[in-house]
Amino acid sequence: MSADIVRIPLLDAALEPRPEIGQVRSARIDLGAGQEAGRHRHPCDVVGYIAAGTIRFRVEGEEERILRAGDAFHEPAGAPIAQFDNASAHEAATFIAFYLLPPGEDTLIEMLPAG
Repeated sequence: MSADIVRIPLLDAALEPRPEIGQVRSARIDLGAGQEAGRHRHPCDVVGYIAAGTIRFRVEGEEERILRAGDAFHEPAGAPIAQFDNASAHEAATFIAFYLLPPGEDTLIEMLPAG
């Protein structure tokens, strides 16, 4: 006898305006203890989840969130990301990102000056 499949909602992200997606690219990203990603933005929506560790996440103009292993996130296209930093000074953190790239777009990230 097989067990029922359990679906637990992790993220419901509105994508505006409805983007045309030409390809999805995914990456595993490892941050060392205390490592900061730096202020940045993406030309596309990015969705993902935290595989290990703890992340300080803040879209500019919004409240900081603490993301832990198993939590999902959404980085809106073009929005400055003020923080996506490893919250631990002692442990590494790993996250999986899915870049919803429009047709013809190849850039994944643009680094921005500190805000």
